[in-house]
Amino acid sequence: MSGTTTAAALRRRAAGAGANRWVVLVVLCVSLLLVAVDATVLHVAVPAVTEDLKPGGIELLWIVDIYPLVCASLLILFGTLGDRVGRRRVLLLGYALFGVASGLAALADNAQVLILARALLGVGGAMIMPATLSILRQVFPDRRERALAIGIWSAVAAVGAAVGPLLGGFLLEHFWWGSVFLVNIPLMLVSLPVGRLLLPESKGDGEGPWDVVGALMAAIGLFGVVLGVKRLGGGESVGGLLTVLPLVVGAALLVAFVRRQRRRAQPLVDLKMFARPAFSTSVGCIVLAMLALVGLELIAAQYLQLVLGLSPLETGLRLLPLTFAAMAAGLAGARMLRRFGPRRMVCSGFCLTAFAVVLLTALGRTDDCALMLTGFVLLGFGLETTLFGAYESMLSEAPQEQAGGAAAIGETSYQLGAGIGIALLGTVMNAAYAPGLSDVPGVPESASSAAGHSLGEAYEVAAQLGGVAGVALRHAARDAFVHGLHVTLLVSAGLLLLGAVMALRLPRAMQCEGAGAVELPAPRDATESRVSV
Repeated sequence: MSGTTTAAALRRRAAGAGANRWVVLVVLCVSLLLVAVDATVLHVAVPAVTEDLKPGGIELLWIVDIYPLVCASLLILFGTLGDRVGRRRVLLLGYALFGVASGLAALADNAQVLILARALLGVGGAMIMPATLSILRQVFPDRRERALAIGIWSAVAAVGAAVGPLLGGFLLEHFWWGSVFLVNIPLMLVSLPVGRLLLPESKGDGEGPWDVVGALMAAIGLFGVVLGVKRLGGGESVGGLLTVLPLVVGAALLVAFVRRQRRRAQPLVDLKMFARPAFSTSVGCIVLAMLALVGLELIAAQYLQLVLGLSPLETGLRLLPLTFAAMAAGLAGARMLRRFGPRRMVCSGFCLTAFAVVLLTALGRTDDCALMLTGFVLLGFGLETTLFGAYESMLSEAPQEQAGGAAAIGETSYQLGAGIGIALLGTVMNAAYAPGLSDVPGVPESASSAAGHSLGEAYEVAAQLGGVAGVALRHAARDAFVHGLHVTLLVSAGLLLLGAVMALRLPRAMQCEGAGAVELPAPRDATESRVSV
């Protein structure tokens, strides 16, 4: 055992040469916080941007969507590029681009410039996200410490997602809308020299030329698929040319990309990683978790504001317990992973989240704070437990030289799951909501049809109708929305239980190579080993 301990110590010293690895973690978490905040900070600023720049409907959609669209499509490109030319180098370039793009966005005087700036922010985010995880994989070679680091990393991600709207709301009360981007610049000015000084450089084996054609195929293919999925999630027609064409072209390019990688002696992404059950199952669990839940966040926000009549700030505060629970799960994740192992941890996380979702079906037209608090806390804790276990297993299964590609696959799975979830759950919600407005007494068929698009539109139609018919339509729309919410929650619960079944393919025990590993007698299944904590 002393030899194992010494080897682990040598790996830690080599990995963290020049800087304490926990200081490196702090630098990486600051990077992640900026990207996570920027993904949501613009949401509250959309009305101010609309009033100032007066973008058209299509331009406004691109202002909001171009950042996640570009970021998701370029994750594999920059993740694998970091494996080839150096992860720290790509990360620092991402810092610089993020700062420049933030300044350009803050000073944009028309919609086109803001769209360009947001696209550049997406490029910077795609450089930063996989680099943080792959560097973390390198500086924490011991799996126990790496699990704790990933827990802190994921807790910071949860904080960033929640802080974005709150920070944006605070800045908008005191400054103009461009201030939501300016806050990135001083942090990037600090992160660049600190990162250059403290972060270790790492790269893969670098054998063979980098597959530029393959990287572009992956980027364009992912762009097309994510764009098509986002259009579906936005309520566009399934048969529309601008929806079908990106999906078909994107899917064709991704199939060609996979075939190309299988033929190459030095592939851009080693698809053999998917032959490992723990890796492929972890990726599937990430997709399913996000697919089942991300659409619920949008629906929950509509429920809180349109059904219960809460303000945007009150809505954000109601959702904070979910974030705090996710933070707690991230910080406790390493201990839970050692105690229960990946299989039980991820499976239990899915089951707990499914229970929380079913519990929330008791929500109705009246405000039930206690029920909502309980449901959101269980939801946040269960979701973060699931994602933590899946991310940690995925990253630990990947070879260190493929860390950037593995991190990019994980982040891409997250983004694709989120996009598909919005489209799928949005479709379920609309299918359950619209029939409730088909036969409202005193309401013309044209008004019912328009009200069936969304609850917000139903309120507008009801206000135009006025009188008894308007009141009847408003009440019917509210009841139909609550019914649609319940149906959507049940569908989500079903997807989560499917994820729990999928998680049974994960390893039963956490396989550790490092200090403190204790060999116990072999369990009944001779292929598995158990680690004492």
